Amino acid sequence: QVQLVESGGGLVQAGGSLRLSCVASGRTFGYLGMGWFRQTPGKEREFVAAIRWNGDSTYYGDSVKGRFTISRDNVKNTMYLEMNSLKPEDTAVYYCAAARTFAVVGPATTFDYWGQGTQVTVSA
Repeated sequence: QVQLVESGGGLVQAGGSLRLSCVASGRTFGYLGMGWFRQTPGKEREFVAAIRWNGDSTYYGDSVKGRFTISRDNVKNTMYLEMNSLKPEDTAVYYCAAARTFAVVGPATTFDYWGQGTQVTVSA
């Protein structure tokens, strides 16, 4: 089992920045592909970004390319999402997810574990 805990969400003005963190426990973090998703009420969950177990491959959703950066620290068992130039449409609950795979991860990956989410609100 893997437990995932997100943090770093909050309220920010448009154009601002936030950094989300996801701490994993329960299974060797370095063996997991990791990803970020987001969801707003009434909408389907949206893929945001993903990173391979060793950090050598990343994948971004079109709506965040060039603004968000995913990274990981396998020593600290932590994944990050640096969010810049935030827009009101980035407002959502952001979820951390983990996949038991060494392959490149992306929107088609089956993620096995999920966190509880952290709210990000971007005001106009």
